[in-house]
Amino acid sequence: MSKPVRVLIVDDDEDIRNLLSTVLAEEGYDVLTAPHGAAALDIIARSHPNLILTDMRMPTMDGEAFAQAYHLQPGPHAPIVVISAADEETRRRAAGLANTVLTKPFDLGELLEVVDRYSHPA
Repeated sequence: MSKPVRVLIVDDDEDIRNLLSTVLAEEGYDVLTAPHGAAALDIIARSHPNLILTDMRMPTMDGEAFAQAYHLQPGPHAPIVVISAADEETRRRAAGLANTVLTKPFDLGELLEVVDRYSHPA
């Protein structure tokens, strides 16, 4: 029996964290959540996720600072998917740090396709 894929959701919006957590758990994923990048780095140190979903604009440590700090850590590194309503410039910067960027509001079907693609690479 294989272990479930562990997904870390990093977003300061509790409603978004809860929605994504519920949807992904119903699909069989093991879900961890963090309200900002600093908390995410603490979680990653203990529970190595297979995929990270992160917002860009968050207090304490935003998504950009989080992704940069994460990539400075010894690998291997999980793919990062940015989910953000940020402006075009912020999304462009995110694209340089992430495997893909989804714009809020997003379609749950599209999100599940992206999560499946990056958590079960061919």
